[in-house]
Amino acid sequence: MSENIKNFRRPDYLTVVPDVNSLNRAALNEITVAAEAAIAEHGRFTIALSGGKTPRGVYSLLAEKRETFPWPKTFFFFGDERSVPPDHPDSNYRMAKEALFSKAPVPEQNVFRVPAELGAEKAADNYETTLKEFFKAQPGQWPRFDLILLGIGDEGHTASLFPDSAALAETSRLVAPNWIEKLKTNRITFTFPMINNAAETMFLVAGPGKAEIVKSVFLAQDEIYPVQRVRPARGRLLWIVDQAAASLL
Repeated sequence: MSENIKNFRRPDYLTVVPDVNSLNRAALNEITVAAEAAIAEHGRFTIALSGGKTPRGVYSLLAEKRETFPWPKTFFFFGDERSVPPDHPDSNYRMAKEALFSKAPVPEQNVFRVPAELGAEKAADNYETTLKEFFKAQPGQWPRFDLILLGIGDEGHTASLFPDSAALAETSRLVAPNWIEKLKTNRITFTFPMINNAAETMFLVAGPGKAEIVKSVFLAQDEIYPVQRVRPARGRLLWIVDQAAASLL
């Protein structure tokens, strides 16, 4: 048995749904419940959004709650970003803006995008400063999000924490630049300590291409993929998975 298993934590909750539409509705419900709980407890809701294709439908559904969601008390951040301007087709911010921010009454000052146009190193430093200032984090403290949304890539990465990349070993930074050799590009990403300090972390996973990874997360005795290093010590870990992605469980 690998030594990694000593720190390995399987998810607290697994919700398997029939299809992507069901996944979107389940995720929307979880976001709504988390927002209500956070606002009742400390007056605001902080959420870090995920990029990629899977969450777009969730953002579109959330935008439909124009009159009922607590927009003024909700603050949006991003768990990772590509090294592109905010209007670039690959930008995570652009996707969220198209699906959510442009369609719902989200106060402009409540959206904190990664300034990726500065370059990966400067963008990471800038965003880390933004997080520390917003959360009023003291030296040695980690900001604590109410909810971080995550997905998984085909090679088992989450956020922009790819296999064999330098940021996997980062233990002191909140946000790091990360060279992705496979893609020949830099990304900007939350680090594992940052992710693992969240009150709740929710994975959204769809499609048969993710089945082997989901199987490993729930059944493997070894740490095989970067995504398995998401193990919050003081937070809830939830996976919402469609039937295709859960087919090997």
